[in-house]
Amino acid sequence: MALYRETGVVLRTYKLGEADRIVVALTKGRGKVRAVAKGVRKTRSKFGSRLEPMSHVKLQFFETRGDLDIVTGVETIDVFRSTRDDFERLSRAVSLLEAADELTIEGEPNLKLFNMLVGALRTLDDVGHPVVVPAFLLKALSLEGLRPDFDSCIECQSTDDLVAFDPGSGGVLCEDDRRAMPMSAAALALARQVLNGRLAAALAEAPSPAVTELELLTSKLFEFQVERRLRALGLMSETSRR
Repeated sequence: MALYRETGVVLRTYKLGEADRIVVALTKGRGKVRAVAKGVRKTRSKFGSRLEPMSHVKLQFFETRGDLDIVTGVETIDVFRSTRDDFERLSRAVSLLEAADELTIEGEPNLKLFNMLVGALRTLDDVGHPVVVPAFLLKALSLEGLRPDFDSCIECQSTDDLVAFDPGSGGVLCEDDRRAMPMSAAALALARQVLNGRLAAALAEAPSPAVTELELLTSKLFEFQVERRLRALGLMSETSRR
């Protein structure tokens, strides 16, 4: 048993007893970690407010022989104030946290996903663009070996008249083979832009119906792949359609 330090993003928390809280964080070096933060629900807690979901922090843990280590110190790196003060940004940020939670396993480092999450949260806080979430989902799935095919029809390999997307098959479909979700040419172009390393160009453009369409499409794709409906993604989709 010993002290160890990690940089992490708090994914979620839940109550334990009368004053404690269990913190689930995605860390840079140890992957997902669950630990007890003792006394943080008391008003006199010295670091309770630093352990809210979405906080990017430096953490100190006391390693135990049980299932849960103990948080003994917290230092804030990013609080993402602009996101916390805006409902739409906040709903998108929560969807990022929930997606990262689903893709990570306790004790298994995933440095690329950690860096992607921090980058997405910082970009969302800086510019608030709705394309941040679908871009994160597409890139995260690609990182897991589940990159969707937006280049040719998954049935006949045609590159012409691509008009639909099937989350279950993970790719686009042409006019002759169309099924599942309709997909506009603008949304298709945006998806390709994101996956081909041109996210900066997408962020420079004003939000459009194509972004809303891509949000819905990527949320359905992600939920199919993780075999679970994600509450935050559903809320995000409802917000986008208003």
